[in-house]
Amino acid sequence: MPAPERIPARSLTDTELLARGELTVRGRIREASNAVLYCSVASDDAPGRTLSCVYKPVAGERPLWDFPDGTLAQREVAAYEVSEALGWGLVPPTVLRDGPYGQGMVQLWIGPPADDDDGDPAPGAELLALVDGDEPGDGWKAVGFAEVGEGRTALLVHADDERLRRLAVFDAVVNNADRKGGHLVVGAGGRLYGIDHGVTFHVEDKLRTLLWGWAGEKFTDEAVVGLGALREALGEGQALAGRLAELVTPAEVEATRARVEALLASGRHPAPSGEWPAIPWPPV
Repeated sequence: MPAPERIPARSLTDTELLARGELTVRGRIREASNAVLYCSVASDDAPGRTLSCVYKPVAGERPLWDFPDGTLAQREVAAYEVSEALGWGLVPPTVLRDGPYGQGMVQLWIGPPADDDDGDPAPGAELLALVDGDEPGDGWKAVGFAEVGEGRTALLVHADDERLRRLAVFDAVVNNADRKGGHLVVGAGGRLYGIDHGVTFHVEDKLRTLLWGWAGEKFTDEAVVGLGALREALGEGQALAGRLAELVTPAEVEATRARVEALLASGRHPAPSGEWPAIPWPPV
């Protein structure tokens, strides 16, 4: 009698592999302000499959004056959960887990290997520019003027791109205090991701971003639908509300609900409040 056919186990998702696989440190990304380790992750449950990822241990976080110590990793995971609830997949798969240097955030690496120094432009570089003159030009949105040395100024602009526009809505929801150009990463097929969401979810208005080009404009229908779905997901007893409660404070969960309600009520992209620097420095 022939042996019964073996039914292959269900393939692990990227998120499951990041959470369950063996984490191996390959190097350190030295440009980062906190400890960021470039790693690979593999598992016997997914033979022949290895993912590249970044691991940010809580032990390597530098204290900040306005955020509780040791909470940046949790905020990165919370940002991923909100991105998934919006349905736009703006943040690479991100988990909270133990690693070689203790608990930390582990996130799927997007793009070429970290040691691939091929001289290509920085991630997202084609989405930002400094231009002469007072107008952004077709296909671009003005952010503001920036000093470029020797007493000269140039107009900082970003692309009038639906991918960036989704990210601007997302940043308003999570109250992102640090949306720089270097935090934009373009993956396979031109898919845009945002990374580095450790300074998010504060109860005070701290939105600081390069994506002010749509300030005051009406939301797209897509944004209204996404925000409506997010409002429902943040309701008492819903899975997202429970997950965020594990990652940030109750006051910060409530502040997130309030921001979503305010965005839906206004129907427009927010404008700088004037009480907090509107643009991160340095902007890249």
